Amino acid sequence: MFDTTYVEFTLPEELRALTRSHQKTLYNILFRASAEALQELATAPRFIGGRIGMGGVLHPWTRDLRYHPHVHYRVPGGGLSAADTRLPARQDFLVHVKPLSVLFRAKVRAHLQATDLFPLVNEQVWNKDWVVHCEPVGCGAAAFRYLAPDVFRVALSNNRILGLAEGKVTFQYKESATVQSEFSTVSAEEFIRRFLPQVLPDRFVKVRYYGVLSPGHRHLLNRARQLLGASALTTTTTAKAREGKVALGGPRCPKCGSLLLLLEILRPQRGLKAATPPTGRWPP
Repeated sequence: MFDTTYVEFTLPEELRALTRSHQKTLYNILFRASAEALQELATAPRFIGGRIGMGGVLHPWTRDLRYHPHVHYRVPGGGLSAADTRLPARQDFLVHVKPLSVLFRAKVRAHLQATDLFPLVNEQVWNKDWVVHCEPVGCGAAAFRYLAPDVFRVALSNNRILGLAEGKVTFQYKESATVQSEFSTVSAEEFIRRFLPQVLPDRFVKVRYYGVLSPGHRHLLNRARQLLGASALTTTTTAKAREGKVALGGPRCPKCGSLLLLLEILRPQRGLKAATPPTGRWPP
């Protein structure tokens, strides 16, 4: 079984004001630059020497709700060669973070230069060290148990809000360094200012997959599962189906070729009264 590595890419402080003002553009650059940097470095013979797979989650906050855009990746400890053979990583090691951070910085700069935002960037940011964190987290099952809260949790659950009095909000959080509970009291305006960036841009995809794990490379994922002795994933999306070279058996998606299933026909309804909200808290 491949071990799994946790890799975190963080945008430096000098870019955070720009990122907050242009979230969709900078978040997309953060994803693309970090994924490209990690995949490119992994292809070096001294590391993996082939294609890797990775799944990332965007997090724009710290535990005390300060703006801190970064991406968490879970990366299987190995990859596939050009001949689709298994390339295991070294025990408890994926890549060196120093060249990874340099490559990440260069990728962000290149992507920003293709936008109108580049002249707004403080030039000093390109001369400082960027933060990339990398550590092994054990088997895949343990890694995904750790990943699940990152995917589904909100920035601040209701039970962590301890009080609202005299225009101030008090909430509880755990300090990362000590894992001890701490308390923060801020004005209601500051609380709203900290919380709003957690609302991502419309239709923004916060969980993304790259390399062997990307949706367009399912054949590579099946090959990796075969090499590990696991059963292959079944899918109706094939190149032949998209090209119409096999019996379709029904309508298919014109983009990916997957079989379309009729679940229900929705008839127009007229003259309906507005629904009565349920008892209890409203809105939920």
